[in-house]
Amino acid sequence: MEELYKKYYFSIKKYISKKLDDEGLVEELTNDVLLAAFNSYPSFNKKSSEFSWICSIANHKVIDYYRKKKIKTVLFSSNPIFEEVADKALNPERDALKNELKKEIKKTFSELSEGYRKILRLKYVDGLKIAEIAKILEVSVKAVESRLIRAKQKFKKEWNYDQKEGKKNF
Repeated sequence: MEELYKKYYFSIKKYISKKLDDEGLVEELTNDVLLAAFNSYPSFNKKSSEFSWICSIANHKVIDYYRKKKIKTVLFSSNPIFEEVADKALNPERDALKNELKKEIKKTFSELSEGYRKILRLKYVDGLKIAEIAKILEVSVKAVESRLIRAKQKFKKEWNYDQKEGKKNF
């Protein structure tokens, strides 16, 4: 991991910064990309250069970021005017799916411990940066990163469990 980090950190950070202008987010995504590359390295088939492969992971992470940002805007809009405009724009079927998805996300969210709910809410609903969350929780940045990873894993596990149980019928 350390070798991969040393070799590609600055190149990947520069690559991502061309797509995003938030320095904190660039830093966070760079770390996510390198961790994902390390975890999936055994499946790297060497059909492209290592750097191209990692850039591909970076592209997916950036796309995921924008996708999550869009979902957050629709699902957690704090402004009723925007919610009303979105509701009018959606046809009845999409509206029903959106409401079902919102309900299932809230249900899965409620199954998490209070600590996990709080850290996910601060990061993804309130949109705070890791350093800001660390100040609020009065812990180190590394502690926040670690808790956030565990909270996301737990959310994913709960979400997948519900899907396997047939509770999510989209």
